[in-house]
Formats: sequence, C-alpha cells, structure tokens
Amino acid sequence: VPGESSAGVAESGKGEDSASLGLHICAIAIALEVSVGKTNTVMALNNSNVLLPCTFTTCIGFQDLVFTWYFNSTEMVGGTLGSAFLAGPSVLPRLEFVGSTTKKDNNISIVLNGVEFSDAGKYTCHVKNPKEKNAQHNATIFLTVVHKMVETDNTVTVIIVSVVGGLIGLLILFMLIKRVVLFIIKKTQDGKAVGTGTGMSSGRALSVHAGRSVW
Repeated sequence: VPGESSAGVAESGKGEDSASLGLHICAIAIALEVSVGKTNTVMALNNSNVLLPCTFTTCIGFQDLVFTWYFNSTEMVGGTLGSAFLAGPSVLPRLEFVGSTTKKDNNISIVLNGVEFSDAGKYTCHVKNPKEKNAQHNATIFLTVVHKMVETDNTVTVIIVSVVGGLIGLLILFMLIKRVVLFIIKKTQDGKAVGTGTGMSSGRALSVHAGRSVW
C-alpha cells in the first residue's frame, strides 16, 4: 500500500535521525576518555613494585582498540583489545601487564617490578578506538623513585591546630563568663527594684495612717 510504504519510510528515517542524534550527543558528552586516577604523580620506593594505573571509557563500546604505553618517548608495551588482551613485547622485562575488562572501567594498567632510579620519568598511556572513528586519547603519570620514604612532618600543623583550638576555647569561656555576669547583674537590679518598690509602698501607708490619727 503506497500510504503504508510512505509511513514506513518516514518512521525509518526518524529512527535513523534519532540514532544519529544519539551518537552525536554521546560523542560530545563522553567519547573516548583515558584516566590515570585522581593524581598523575606516583612515588615509589627503590626496588619495590609499583602500579601505574590506566583505565578508559567509551561511548559506544570498542572494537580492535589499540593501546600503547610509553616511557618518556620510548614505546614500552602495546596491543589490541578485542575479546581478550594481547600485550606486545615489553622493553622492560620487569614490566607486568595487569589489564582487565571485567569491571566497569576497562583497565589497561601495568606494574613495574623492582623499580630502579632509572625508571623515574614520564609514563603515557595512549588509546585509539577505531569504532569511534579512530578517536584517540592519552593520560600521563610522573613516577618518582626514592631511596627512602620521607615521613611528613606534621609539627607545624599540630601547633596551628592547637593554637586555633585554644583560641576557640578561650572565646567560648569568655562568652560563658559574660553571660553569667550579665545574669547576676540583671538579678541584682531586679532585686533592688523590688526592694525600692516595697519601701515606697510602706511609706505611703504610714503617711495615710498618721494623717488619720491627727484627725
């Protein structure tokens, strides 16, 4: 039927437009994003194992996604993400790939075993997703290797907190004393007012009584 055919074409066109609009909004809102966590600086103790985290999120999923880890400008490890992780040969034999896609965020993190001072530097996690028109994104971690972890000296912080706490305590004590003193003064004034009023009433009564006696 011509009418039904036209309606079907129109509905199909609307569906395609809606899908295109959805993809466009998705691309603007999220697209491909790579993250190394809340901070991009990591400090590790010499000869310890350190995790260099990296996760990625996509709007419409991924297919044949390519990831690469760089140390400064040297490629360390890379591979493709499909149904499984296929890590390529690593420059560092102490490097361990610990990626997983079983959680909410797709994980392509690595672990450096027995870090050395020469491992300190910039580590870049790069991702390319062909399914999102070859969208690319990367995130960087700065690794510092130390001989000994320095304990943070909180002496100044403790002193400042103690002083501030003491001042607040004194202020509260002052306010309490002020309220007590004002309360005592008010009670004293009220007592005097009552005494004065009673004395005046007694004087008036005596005057009236004396006047009557004279007559």
